[in-house]
Amino acid sequence: MTQKNCYILGIESSCDDTAAAVINNGEILSNVVATQAIHEQYGGVVPELASRAHQQNIVPVVHQALRKANIDKNQLSAIAFTRGPGLMGSLLVGTSFSKSLAMGLGIPLIDVNHMQAHILAHFIKTEEQTAPNFPFLAMTISGGHTQIVKVKDYFEMEVIGQTIDDAVGEAFDKSAKILGLPYPGGPLVDKYAQKGNAKAFKFPKPKVSPLDFSFSGLKTSVLYFVEKEVNKNPDFISENIEDICASLQFTIVDYLMDKLKNAVKKTGIKEIAIGGGVSANSGIRTALKEAEAKYGWKTHIPKFEFCTDNAAMIAIVGELKYKTQNFAENNVVASARMKF
Repeated sequence: MTQKNCYILGIESSCDDTAAAVINNGEILSNVVATQAIHEQYGGVVPELASRAHQQNIVPVVHQALRKANIDKNQLSAIAFTRGPGLMGSLLVGTSFSKSLAMGLGIPLIDVNHMQAHILAHFIKTEEQTAPNFPFLAMTISGGHTQIVKVKDYFEMEVIGQTIDDAVGEAFDKSAKILGLPYPGGPLVDKYAQKGNAKAFKFPKPKVSPLDFSFSGLKTSVLYFVEKEVNKNPDFISENIEDICASLQFTIVDYLMDKLKNAVKKTGIKEIAIGGGVSANSGIRTALKEAEAKYGWKTHIPKFEFCTDNAAMIAIVGELKYKTQNFAENNVVASARMKF
């Protein structure tokens, strides 16, 4: 791994984004993502349509990643791919393609846990971010996952808190749908929230164990609140969209921070990293920076391009595994509910 050029191709296909990236000794040479607009008309990801789109996108995306990295496929040292968790049909496309390419090139195959990759994305070399020191606490927040993980080493991780029902990203998107916002609604909630009054309306924070999360009740409370107010004033949403979004985002972010504070208190670890699509949210980023100043935490927030599903994070995990020759057999299979 100390050789001058050791190129790892990372492939990500866990949900509705087809992505490929090339890494060389910690430096990302290319990071290509093809998004699937077809799901917008359905208000959410349709698994069958996602897997078909991956089949159409994966060859051109990989070709573009290699071209941007200015290398030929025969220069690759290994192929890293997302084995899980995720949508089974989507994972199968990436898994099958990666196995075939690795076999055809005669190079090692490396399987990657998608959730570990969100955490280890912090070790990608960039001028904007510094890698956390072990041990640290990682909060992975996305459309499908909400977890607090104690990270002792690159591949020594322990989930110490997680959602008992829905993920935080789903809470954002479903609440946005209730407000009549298009999919994906989470970024739009964030956009409106920045102009609204966070104390205009009060939403309840679910009560569960100190380190776990629950969001199903919050979505229900938003639904009942909106129905009640719209019955009184049909224009309530349009007249108050910024304040509603600001109040909702404040509640969710405050809830996430409550759990992080509990985790810090329990473990004594004050080095915090976030990952996953919701880590792009301006509210959580601001709250973390404020906590850094108030509580003496050291916080690590990834670049926007490494927050949502991307292949750069798969590539960095592939590189870390390549260093220890931690390769997968060619009979490896995708796992929709893959654990740490």
